[in-house]
Amino acid sequence: MDATTTIAPSVRRQAASRIPRDWFAAGALLLVLVATRGFWFGDPVADFDEQIYSLIGWRMTHGDLPYVEIWDRKPFLLYAIYFVAHGLFGPSAAAYQFLASLSAFAGAWLVYKLSCELVDRASATVAGSLYLMLMAAYGSYSGQSEIFHTPLMLSMLWLLRDWRRPDAAKRAMAAMLIGGIALQVKYTVLPQCAFFGAWALLGQWRAGTKLPGLVRLAAIFAALGVLPTVLVAAFYAAVGHFDEFWFANFVSFFEREPAFYGRLQPGQLFATLPLMILVFPGLYAALRLNPPRVRETYLLYCAFLVASLATVLLPSTVYLYYYGALVPAAVLVALPIIDRTSPGRFVLPLMLLAGAVYILNFPNRIEHSRSERRVEARLSDAIRPYVNATDKCLYVFDGPGALYRSTGTCIPTRFAYPDHLNNNLERRSLGVDQRAELARILATRPTVIVTANKFMTPQRKENLATIRRVTSEDYRPLTTVALHHRQITAWVLKDETP
Repeated sequence: MDATTTIAPSVRRQAASRIPRDWFAAGALLLVLVATRGFWFGDPVADFDEQIYSLIGWRMTHGDLPYVEIWDRKPFLLYAIYFVAHGLFGPSAAAYQFLASLSAFAGAWLVYKLSCELVDRASATVAGSLYLMLMAAYGSYSGQSEIFHTPLMLSMLWLLRDWRRPDAAKRAMAAMLIGGIALQVKYTVLPQCAFFGAWALLGQWRAGTKLPGLVRLAAIFAALGVLPTVLVAAFYAAVGHFDEFWFANFVSFFEREPAFYGRLQPGQLFATLPLMILVFPGLYAALRLNPPRVRETYLLYCAFLVASLATVLLPSTVYLYYYGALVPAAVLVALPIIDRTSPGRFVLPLMLLAGAVYILNFPNRIEHSRSERRVEARLSDAIRPYVNATDKCLYVFDGPGALYRSTGTCIPTRFAYPDHLNNNLERRSLGVDQRAELARILATRPTVIVTANKFMTPQRKENLATIRRVTSEDYRPLTTVALHHRQITAWVLKDETP
């Protein structure tokens, strides 16, 4: 008995020592991942943009080609991610939400490892947890594009963090290729990619590379950065649709008009308060209270913050979820106050975690997701008997685009995302006349039309008036549901029966 009690603690210590300490952090991050994202799994209307990404990815499994049979302006790889998700795991929203969760965990793990450069593992785990929680708070809780490209940016940061390594040039080339892949998820990461390229060249200059060598490296970096986009363009050229690819990717973005209120939405500054609470106290602590143990690394993280802000502000209209691109850099800059060895000890990290939990408001979000599923299912069930995959089509003028998939309907237009034909800002950016396309759709007499009583974007008045006239004259209300703080109505042709 005595021997057992003496040996057992030693055995336990030896067993524990064989467990990599990073595993505890991985377990904690996995728990946070499930807590912040799990209850959205299977919700087909969790957010707006991902509905069109999912629809395009799902249609790709049936042979449709983005920009040709079904239109949007995002880079090809984003749709390919959804194509893979639906090809592997079926048409449910859970398919892409699973891949998004893997990407979210990768981002959290990279934040953890980058944080370990400046703080201990416990503090780094807090940093990784804040990344997951704030990404969810800024709209990337389901399948938003930011959840896919932020881990790629963090991978570039990881590869480029130390210019003194003998393999720094090779790592920089790998980073530039990753940046090129990220550009094929969302082009607005361009400022971050440019920053990392400049940082890599600066490192090579500091390592003694002469001007001709720097010029050669710059050319290689640029070539690697554009390679994924060139390959996609070559594919479209090979299948005879280069013009469609070019317009959607590089013309329509600039032809979309800015919102009347300018680049930033009213009240957006207040909504960025959680990021400010990380950044400004973090900078102050780094200067006065808790200087980072590796100053150069912290300065790199600060520069990454500036590049990330440029990514957020690049489009002519900035939506709140764009700030997800700023989250990883904000967390890294906040490390001096996340650090449990700082003057605040455990108090500040715990306060930051508590604040993030408060912002997420889990009970409300869980109930919101459950309600959304019920409502979408009820709406889909009401529409499904009236449509089919051949000639009786649903047209969503304003409402959940997920209905195209869940009802099994044919789609009467390549502009399936409702925003493209109802948004006044899009009137010159589609490559077709917005009013003429709506008239063409209505001439086919869609069996069901879906509308909303409140608008998410500035409406094209002529198109709105046309839809209201047609639905009042030729259609009858089928059902009305409350979704996303709006009343969504499905209209069916007056002479149509299930």
